[in-house]
Amino acid sequence: MSKHIKTGLYWFLALQFALGAVTKYWPGDTIFSTAYAVKFADWGYPPYMRFVVGALEGIAAILLVIPRRRTRFLGAVTLMFVLTGAVTTHIVNHDPAVESWAAPAHLVVMTVIALAHWPADWRHLLPGAGPDALPRLGPGGTSRSGAVQVPPF
Repeated sequence: MSKHIKTGLYWFLALQFALGAVTKYWPGDTIFSTAYAVKFADWGYPPYMRFVVGALEGIAAILLVIPRRRTRFLGAVTLMFVLTGAVTTHIVNHDPAVESWAAPAHLVVMTVIALAHWPADWRHLLPGAGPDALPRLGPGGTSRSGAVQVPPF
């Protein structure tokens, strides 16, 4: 798959979740459904929970469009947590499949994205700690200055 097609797919998914984030903050009914303030109350959540979910969706949408493995992985994992809650909510509340098919479908897509961007080492998720940040060791485990360095675990 070409790089342009992949980038387009990430932007398409990010747009979907950004739109979902906006609808969580929308005060009334949307063109898609009833107000999320009403939905979250019907599902048994406190009214402020829609803002938390909307913020997480918005942040994850931004992370998906940044063309780095780490940010796309973190965005996908964030959405996996949000979507796991969404799928569970739809199951517990016996919502009809017509209204709840998107959450499991997006959960599968985000799982695939997270697996595709899975870091080789968990330390690569930390800021400033990527493969480029590790010291370059010469022959015999010494740096260019001659000092012996122990590679990180």
